[in-house]
Amino acid sequence: MKELGRLITAMVTPFKDDGSIDFEQTKRLAKALVASGSDGIVVAGTTGESPTVTWEEEHALFKAVKEAVGNKARIIAGTGSNSTAEAVENTIKAEKLGVDAALLVVPYYNKPTQEGLYRHFKAVADATTMPIILYNVPSRTITSLSAETTVRLSKIPNIVGTKEASGNLGEIARIIDETQKMRPDFTVWSGNDSDTLPMMAIGAHGVISVASHLVGLQIKQMMESFAAGKLDEAAALHRHLTPIFNNLFVVANPIPVKYALNYIGFRVGAPRLPLVEPDEKTAAFIRETLKGYRIDLPLN
Repeated sequence: MKELGRLITAMVTPFKDDGSIDFEQTKRLAKALVASGSDGIVVAGTTGESPTVTWEEEHALFKAVKEAVGNKARIIAGTGSNSTAEAVENTIKAEKLGVDAALLVVPYYNKPTQEGLYRHFKAVADATTMPIILYNVPSRTITSLSAETTVRLSKIPNIVGTKEASGNLGEIARIIDETQKMRPDFTVWSGNDSDTLPMMAIGAHGVISVASHLVGLQIKQMMESFAAGKLDEAAALHRHLTPIFNNLFVVANPIPVKYALNYIGFRVGAPRLPLVEPDEKTAAFIRETLKGYRIDLPLN
């Protein structure tokens, strides 16, 4: 399912001043992301503040973004939960709304075993015909999806890939090596912008990105240069982009990227509590970072 895209943006959720979702800005942002290089858009993932967006709001977001971009990009719904029953229900609803795939995060807080993780993802996959992307982000979930469990899950036909944000290149290399032997279409995306080029060097396909809100065309150029064998060019672009990759995580995502979007003139509102806007020291650090970059996102 590599046609889901090489550059996928995990989109923020724009809010109005009263905290409600700004659906017009949501549609405008989705179109702008496509114009700045995104092949796909994750809606209501971590960057989209899924912990504080209700199921009903998520479904409205899936519908709005699909309507906005049509067939110009793949829409990937963040339907994961630490409740298997809720993840199943949400994924079924997303499929009915016409999204292209679902992103399922490792269940958080309740600390399942690897067998529990396998059964959780299998239950969701069995309930839908949609492509499923696993999402391993142990810095958020505590529990990490092991390489062994990922390889085991790759045998389920509609589990088509994984977003790996563990930063464990050894485990990721094992996933790529073992899945490619039996299922070459199983796709690995980097879940950390700073890991994209190193992961592509060991066989990953692309990235599910946060920084692509701002420098999407440059990220895409970096990946295309690597894929074309222009290694020096790709490395130079990676080095140039590394500060923005890192500095957008100076505090919890999506606080910095939302601040950055507001600052450049693309209003997406403040995060929902318990997340808050950055303090002035952090805001100044983000502003200083932005000075070093051309912004690819169209503002008009």
